[in-house]
Amino acid sequence: MTGGGIAAIIAAIALLILVLFIGLVLVNASKTLAEINRSLAIITRDVDLISHEAEGILANANELLEDVNGKVATIDPLFQAVADLSESTSDLNQATRRLAGKVNHTAKTKKTGKVATAMNVGKGAVNLYKNRQKNKQEVK
Repeated sequence: MTGGGIAAIIAAIALLILVLFIGLVLVNASKTLAEINRSLAIITRDVDLISHEAEGILANANELLEDVNGKVATIDPLFQAVADLSESTSDLNQATRRLAGKVNHTAKTKKTGKVATAMNVGKGAVNLYKNRQKNKQEVK
């Protein structure tokens, strides 16, 4: 064997090793790509399931929100009535203070008895209350 023949055999063996190595790499790459394809199929299926579940949850949330909005709309008049009652009570308290001040001033200047003063205050408060009730009924 000559030096050129030995070189050719070494080159052929090196080429054979290179082809075997490339073949192994391609087989491993093929297995990896097949596993990736299976994983993508599973992930796609799971994402579809999650998407359908999310649609159901959003539909339920929308129904719940509509229900809550309806109930809040039902309760709004109650809050308005409470606000009106609070305002009426405040007006009544203010009117009672003014009436008591006038009665007290009248009692001091005219020297009327305590019973007459109490009766005047009570009568004024009752009349004021009746007027408020009458005004409320007219407003409704």
